Amino acid sequence: MLNSPAMKKIKAKGGGTKKVCLPLAKIRSMSKSDKDAVVRAKRSAGAKGEYKRSSKSNVTGTSSGGSLKKWLDQDWRQVANPSLKCGEKSPTEKKGDVRRTIGKGKNFNKAKSTGTGGAAGGGMTQKGVNEYKRKNPGSKLKTAVTTDPKKLKPGSKAAKRRKAFCARSKSWKSKRGLAARRRWNC
Repeated sequence: MLNSPAMKKIKAKGGGTKKVCLPLAKIRSMSKSDKDAVVRAKRSAGAKGEYKRSSKSNVTGTSSGGSLKKWLDQDWRQVANPSLKCGEKSPTEKKGDVRRTIGKGKNFNKAKSTGTGGAAGGGMTQKGVNEYKRKNPGSKLKTAVTTDPKKLKPGSKAAKRRKAFCARSKSWKSKRGLAARRRWNC
């Protein structure tokens, strides 16, 4: 019973964070090479999906006399950018990945109340899918199956994808959702 697969301990991977935070006073006392080493180690660990950076880049002298209150009261900042507090996002990070429906950098077809197939809009363009795949390697994202259902071979991959999407999106009532259903010929 104790050796059953369900009872085995699974080592959880970390969130892959790339930020390193230390007290501001400590950051100011560090040399540029020390800061770079800590940041590089954390980014490397984060890229691998690990929770902690390697112990080779540990920083000494960050304790505050054993008091948790004093430790929490310190001004914790990001080593890579000390102007930002620990956990704070930079102005460029705050914007995130903007989904544009029209204009320069268009990734989505514009939802239209009339039209069928590609003219209905409500889904990612091939250009948008390609861009997403570049940013997310290993992604299996595909564009809509816009082929007329009568022309699809029953039981084919495309027919199954279309059937699954139509079943999944049955309750979609937004403008974009309805346009996507029209595009998939639901």
